[in-house]
Amino acid sequence: LTRVRVQCGAECSEEWGVALRDVVLRPTTHGDPARRGIACGRALLHAVYMLETVPHLAQLLDATFPGSAVQGMQALKGEASTRRYYRVQLAGAPRSCIVMRLPDEAADGPARTQARSFLDVQRFLSEGGVPVPQVYAQDIPNGLLLLEDLGDDTFDARLRSVPRSDWDVPYASAIALLARLHAMAQNAQPEASIALRRRFEASLLRWELDHFREWGLEALHGPLAAADRAELDAHFDALTASITALPLGFVHRDYQSRNLMWAPDDRLCVIDFQDAFIGPAPYDLVALLCDSYVDIDARLQDAMLLRYAEERDFTAAQLTELVHGFRLIAVQRKLKDAGRFVFIDRVRGNPSFLPYYPGSLSYVARALRPLPELAPLASCLRR
Repeated sequence: LTRVRVQCGAECSEEWGVALRDVVLRPTTHGDPARRGIACGRALLHAVYMLETVPHLAQLLDATFPGSAVQGMQALKGEASTRRYYRVQLAGAPRSCIVMRLPDEAADGPARTQARSFLDVQRFLSEGGVPVPQVYAQDIPNGLLLLEDLGDDTFDARLRSVPRSDWDVPYASAIALLARLHAMAQNAQPEASIALRRRFEASLLRWELDHFREWGLEALHGPLAAADRAELDAHFDALTASITALPLGFVHRDYQSRNLMWAPDDRLCVIDFQDAFIGPAPYDLVALLCDSYVDIDARLQDAMLLRYAEERDFTAAQLTELVHGFRLIAVQRKLKDAGRFVFIDRVRGNPSFLPYYPGSLSYVARALRPLPELAPLASCLRR
C-alpha cells in the first residue's frame, strides 16, 4: 500500500479510519502518472490490495480496459481447483470482468499448461457456436487471464430456485446444448483443438478406480485384505476394459451443474472445459445426469437420455448402446468422485465435498442394478 494516497476530505485515522465508504483511493504505478479511481468499501480495499500486490494485474487491466476505472474487487468461491477467481467491477463497458489467477509455479508448470489448454478449447468451442465466456486478455507467463463475467446464476442455483417437478425444462436445455457440442466436435478435424488430440486412456480410467479404493475405501475403513484387494482389482480391470470398448467422442469431462451458467442474457454457457479430450461418448451425460451435487431421480435420467438420443437422431439400437455405456461409466465415474471427495478433505484440507460422498455411491448402486455382468463387482463393493 505504499503507493496509495487518500484524495478526499473524509476523516481517516492512520488505520484507514471509520469513513471508508466516503474515501476514494488512487493507486499509482511506477513511472505512470495515470491514476485508477476506486470506489471504497470492502471491495475497494480488496481491489487496492490486489492491484498493489499481484504483479502485472493493474497493467493488464489498464491495457485491456483503457480509461475504465476499477471500482471494486471480490474474491469468488473456488471449488477444488488451485486457480483463484476474482470479480472486478469496472466503471465502463463491460461493467465487470473475471480475473483468473494461476498459482505461482514454473513457466511450464501444470497450471499454465492447463491455462493454455483453456484458451485453445475456448477458441474451438466459441468458433463452433458453443456459448463460452469471452477471453478479454491473457498473460499466462504472469499467471493472469481476464474473462467475461457470466454472473452468479449457475445451473445448480437455477435448479434450487424451481420445484423439482419443473427440472425437465432446464435439463432439456443442458441436453440440447450438449448434443450440439458433441455433434459439432464429431465433425471437426484433430488439428482444430488440443482436445481432439488427447485421449482418455485406459490407464487413467483404471487409476481413478484405484483412487477410489485408496481414498474412498481404505482411507475410511482401513487396508483391504490381500484376497479382497485382488478380487476388487480384477473387477476394476474388467470394468475398465468394458468402458474402453465403448464408442468415442468429445468429452468435456465435467459437464455438471456447477460448470453450466445462465448468462445475464439467458444463454446457457459452458465453463471449466480445459481438460476436454476424446473419450467414451456417454461420459458427459454421466457427469450431468449422475451429478454428485444434485439428487436426480431415475425418471429424469431416463427422460434426458431419450431426449439426447432424439437430439442426435440416434436409432433404437444406438439408444440401447448409449444407455448401457451410460451405466458402465456411471459406476466408474461416481466411484472416482467418491474417492476424490475424501482425497480433497484428507490431502487438501477441504471437507466441503464430503457431504456428496454418499450420493455418489447411490448413483453407483443405481447404475449397477441393471448390469448383470457387474453383479460380482456389486457384491464385492457391498462387502
